[in-house]
Amino acid sequence: METIRAFQQTVAMFQADQDRILAEVQTEQTASQNRFQVDFDASQTDNKELRMANEELQRMGERTTGEQSPPIPVRARPMPFSQAIMNVVIPTNFMTPKITFTGIEDPKALITAFHTQMMISGGTDVMHCKLFMGTFSGTTLDWFISLPNGHITSFDHFSILFRE
Repeated sequence: METIRAFQQTVAMFQADQDRILAEVQTEQTASQNRFQVDFDASQTDNKELRMANEELQRMGERTTGEQSPPIPVRARPMPFSQAIMNVVIPTNFMTPKITFTGIEDPKALITAFHTQMMISGGTDVMHCKLFMGTFSGTTLDWFISLPNGHITSFDHFSILFRE
């Protein structure tokens, strides 16, 4: 009988511990949910304020300029790449090389560094073209934009033009 009473006391202690732990977990969950709700409400308020400020800025711009200028159609922008290159979409999860060319660096070194990083990432010839263009800035970007529409048809062609 004593063994049964001792066992019942042990079970009661475990039950009390479980109840206490469950209560602590529920309290922490409630606190976490409350913190989340407060953060969410603050975010919603911030978004509403930003939306209102943006609308006000748009109204002010319309008042000062009279009319908003229409966006430039995509086809009106220079497209040195062939249509086949333009039609390919780069996957969003593709690792792009982290290189920038301003015009001061050695063009051959840039091509080598770019090609090396692209070998690691993979990708097609077309992806090489589009991503290589993304390394340009300053006068190099100006040069690229000045090329005739549809002029670049492959990465080999592009790299020859670039080196020249």
